[in-house]
Amino acid sequence: MLRHSRVFRNFLISYVAILLIPCIGGYISYRTSISVTESISIENSVIQLEKSQELLEHRMAEVEGMTRQLAISQEINALMNDRGTERDVYGIWKAMRNVLTFGQTNDFLRNYYIYLANYNLIVTSGSSFRPEHYYEYFHYDNLTLEEWEQQVLGKTHRSEIKPLTPFSERDVKTSVITYMQSLPLDSFNDTSPAIVVVLIDQKTIAGLLSGLTEQSGGWVHIYDAEGNTIFLQGEAVPDIAKLHADPGFDENKTSQFYGSDLVITTRSEKNGWVYQAGIPRSTLMEKPNRIKQASWMITGGAMLIGVLVGLFLAYRNSLPINRLIGVMKEQFGKDEDTGRNEFDFLSGNIAGMITKNKLLESELHRQLPLVRDAFLRRLIAGEFETRDEIASAAAQADISLRQGEGYVGLLQINGYAGMDTVEVLNELNAARLLMKQAVTELAGPVPMTDSGSDKIVLLFFSEADRLPGPAEEERISELMETLAQHMFAEYKISMQAGFGEPFTSVTEVGQSFDQAKQALEYAVYLNKKGILWSHDTQIENTTYYYPLDTEHRLISTIRAGELEEARKIIDSIIAQNLEQRELSVEMKHQLVGEMKGTFLKLLDQKIFLESPLFESVKKRIIDIGFSGPLETIQQDIHAIIQELCSFIANKKKDSHAQLIKQIYQYTAEAYADPDLTLYRVAEHVERPEKYISQLFKEVTGVNYSDHLIKVRMDQAAVLLKESSYTVDEIAARVGYNSSHSFRRAFKRLTGISPSAYRQSCQD
Repeated sequence: MLRHSRVFRNFLISYVAILLIPCIGGYISYRTSISVTESISIENSVIQLEKSQELLEHRMAEVEGMTRQLAISQEINALMNDRGTERDVYGIWKAMRNVLTFGQTNDFLRNYYIYLANYNLIVTSGSSFRPEHYYEYFHYDNLTLEEWEQQVLGKTHRSEIKPLTPFSERDVKTSVITYMQSLPLDSFNDTSPAIVVVLIDQKTIAGLLSGLTEQSGGWVHIYDAEGNTIFLQGEAVPDIAKLHADPGFDENKTSQFYGSDLVITTRSEKNGWVYQAGIPRSTLMEKPNRIKQASWMITGGAMLIGVLVGLFLAYRNSLPINRLIGVMKEQFGKDEDTGRNEFDFLSGNIAGMITKNKLLESELHRQLPLVRDAFLRRLIAGEFETRDEIASAAAQADISLRQGEGYVGLLQINGYAGMDTVEVLNELNAARLLMKQAVTELAGPVPMTDSGSDKIVLLFFSEADRLPGPAEEERISELMETLAQHMFAEYKISMQAGFGEPFTSVTEVGQSFDQAKQALEYAVYLNKKGILWSHDTQIENTTYYYPLDTEHRLISTIRAGELEEARKIIDSIIAQNLEQRELSVEMKHQLVGEMKGTFLKLLDQKIFLESPLFESVKKRIIDIGFSGPLETIQQDIHAIIQELCSFIANKKKDSHAQLIKQIYQYTAEAYADPDLTLYRVAEHVERPEKYISQLFKEVTGVNYSDHLIKVRMDQAAVLLKESSYTVDEIAARVGYNSSHSFRRAFKRLTGISPSAYRQSCQD
């Protein structure tokens, strides 16, 4: 408890000290803000007017956009182009329904109509009228029916705006501005087939500008480039004509004091309208007085809240530290000095952990040569089953496989055969070390490993511009000749070398090593100095070629489902026995029997023994004849390998499909958990996380994280459509701690926000 209170107290003192710093800075800022509040208020007023201007222009742009949508409406165009004697009642009904939808999205479009000249008919969102009937209910107070028909219905308008005009709507007096657009948009005649007229009530515009008039008690005046008033509202509106005629008033200034008002002026670059707002000086000076009063209240409240938050944070942040201290003291000894500073205790133990980690890293680097040596030994012994396994092991050993092609060579130090005393072994160790250093100096970093006490295995991986062939073999021969001369001249060490046929895949390295070993044995037998290539040996052999390690590699490759690798091994065996040997009939029969025995042993393994193809494949193996040519037998074996590898591949696919199904099911059950991650999924299915990630991507084509998001968004869509939960509640129910993150993910996946999706479902 003492230790906990000490850590807690240290955190709390730190938070309180941090809290005092902004308080002091806030006081200084308060003293400064008093002197600049007036300018800030002016700037805010300008911004507010500009935002109101931007909002009004945006609404007017929507009005113009609506007319463009009507211009391409099939129903409206059909009515405009109808020259029949009878009215298209159904077309008019469809047009009315089409018109109705626009008024639901913009309050500027609540009162508008379309005049169809060929029908002499006015279509509104609720009904259709003859012009004279419409005029009875809706008309300008200063225009007669004839003047209205002439100025509005009888002319061509191109985005024309009629200034603020008194208007009567079913005997209700108001004032409106009028937007007029002829249809089609490219009408150039004096009359047009249709006219869209939008009546925008002064009260609707006032709603956009209420922040400038209601809050400050000021006034707003909007007029067009000709000086016609578009909108005028507010308390204590000055004489506008006198204001504009006063030479002391500069209309080009954004803000200036005129009388007891601050007059703000902005001009629209889109339509030339001028926006003016007047704010009383007394309103501007209210904020400095409020700042003084509010500053002390806010400072006191902030201090109180800050102390409470500091208490909470001090407790929350000290809790894991104390837990960590408890774990470390349990691990590193409970008899630690109780008076010791906790942070020093953590620092010392964490530093010790880092030091141990560095020592471990250093040890791993020190062990790297052993890892490389073990990799090379497994590679030449043919213990790997697939290319992917070889590539992973090579990356771990920090060995570059380059193109995966090259040669295997076997060097032997002469003069030590049959000698195994301690002195001889030490001398051989030194000789091998000298020879490896000489190879590195002559050929660069070549992968090498020991083979017995007097032999060294070399792997020459070909570069992209030096593929296996006569030129590469000549280069290696010259390199080995130079090496032999150097070793004899410097250390009196003589050597022999054997090289196998080139390998075209890293899985064939073991086979090439066997050939190099045979070539070296042949060179030793003939006492041939220097380098001997496998294809230069003319070994007359009465026995067949089918070594045990090749058989094991064939079995492992088929069990792994590697069809191409298994075929290459069979082709290599046949080539060895056909091209480099002349087998007797008895040897040929024995070779075929050995190969058939290999496949029968393979079938006796559990994975094939319980398979439905066991009997059929077993019969095919037994039916392989001894008297046929090896090429025919080779084709029969290829067909058997094809069937076995296909079975393994399908088995893997079934296993993968079952695993993916299990992942789908677990995700569907646990998607609401905010802590659901790929690590949790891997833990559930008892597979490595990286394996699950790669498998899921390979089978489904998407990352697991994308799948999880889709599952959550699908469920969220159901809740938005069928439940009354709020968006925040739905976010929590589908596994999101942050509703902001949920909204962003939902919109990214569906293209619309959750609220808009719910509204569309309701509509």
